[in-house]
Amino acid sequence: MRCSLLRSSLAESQRWMQQLRGKGLFATKPYNEGEIILEEVPLVSCQFAWNAAYRYLACEYCMRPLETPEQNVRRLAGKPDIVLPHPDCVNSNLEQPSHVKNVMYCFVLLQMHYPPETTSIMLLVRILAFIQQSSDPNSAVARIKQFCHRTVNEDAELVHKLLGEQFTNQLNTLRELTANVINGEHIQEFLTPEGFCTLMALVGTNGQGVGTSPLAMWVNAVLSIAMSDDERTQLDLFIDKLYQYVEEESGTFLNTEGSGLYELQSACNHSCAPNAEVSFPYGNHRLQLKAVKQIMPGEEIYISYLDECSLQRSRHSRQKELAQNYLFVCWCALLSQAAHRLLTSAEASDEEIDQDD
Repeated sequence: MRCSLLRSSLAESQRWMQQLRGKGLFATKPYNEGEIILEEVPLVSCQFAWNAAYRYLACEYCMRPLETPEQNVRRLAGKPDIVLPHPDCVNSNLEQPSHVKNVMYCFVLLQMHYPPETTSIMLLVRILAFIQQSSDPNSAVARIKQFCHRTVNEDAELVHKLLGEQFTNQLNTLRELTANVINGEHIQEFLTPEGFCTLMALVGTNGQGVGTSPLAMWVNAVLSIAMSDDERTQLDLFIDKLYQYVEEESGTFLNTEGSGLYELQSACNHSCAPNAEVSFPYGNHRLQLKAVKQIMPGEEIYISYLDECSLQRSRHSRQKELAQNYLFVCWCALLSQAAHRLLTSAEASDEEIDQDD
C-alpha cells in the first residue's frame, strides 16, 4: 500500500509539473560553461526599505552605488581609517546619474513581511507608473500581463503566501492608499480588489533579487590584478580581515538590495540543478544570465528560484518554499531522482516486511 501511495503522489505531482511550467527559455545556439547567454535591464526595479536603515547609498533608479568601496567598508566596519590598496581598480563615478532627478518617496508601513516582501509596496507603484507614463499604455499593460500573475493554483490547491488571510486588512489598506497616490484609466483594473491581488502575486512570483556592493566590486577587481605570490598572499589576508571587521560591526555582510521585473529572465523555469545563473556584474540593476554548464541548441535554460542555502535543504523544504512563493510543485530532474530513490527505498522496505511475514 505504501508504495502504491508513493507512486500515486509522484504521478500526480508530475502531472502538475506539466500543467504549471512557465513559458520557458530555450537555447538557439550552443553555450559553453561560463558563456553569457543574455543581458537585460528590468522594466521596473526598486530598493528594499532596509537600505535606508543600514545607510546604503545607491541610485534609486538603477541601484548603482553612490559611495566608493573605501567609504563603503569604512562604514560597514566602523573603522574610518581603513585604506584600500589599488583604489583605482574600480571606477567610482559618484556623480548623480543623469536619469536621477529630485526623488522623494513616502513609505507606508503595513506590517507585511519584512524584506524582501516590503519592496512589493514600491514595485506596485512603479509598475502602475510604468503603465501611466508609457506612450502606449495598452502595450505597457500587455507587457506587464505577460508575467505569471496567478494568485491561486487550483490544481495544486496553493495560494501565494503574500495573499494569506492574515494580510486581508493590510492588502485592502494598501490598495486604497495606492489608489490615492496613482490613478488613471489604464490602471483601473489593477486597483480593484481582485486586480490588486493579481498585481501583488505578479510581484511576489516574478521579482528577481538585485544586489550591488562597492566592496564586492573592489574585491573582484583587485583579485584580477597581476602580482607576485607574496603580494597575493598579503592581499588575501587583508581581504579576510576586512570581512571580519564588517561581520563584527554590522553582522552578516549585506549588499544594497532590491528587486526587479525582467521580461526574458522571468521566462526561465526553475530547476534545483540549473544550467544557468543570474549575476549583476556591472554594479547596478543590469542582469546577466550565464551558463554554468554546457547548453545545446533546443535545450531549455533553467535557473534556480532558490538561493544557495535553500538548495542545500531537504527535498520537502525546497518544494514547500517553491509552492509558497511560486505556486507550483517542483519535480525537476533532481527532485524526481530523489523521489525515485525514496520510492525504491520504500519498495525495498516492503519486501523486507513481506519476507518477515
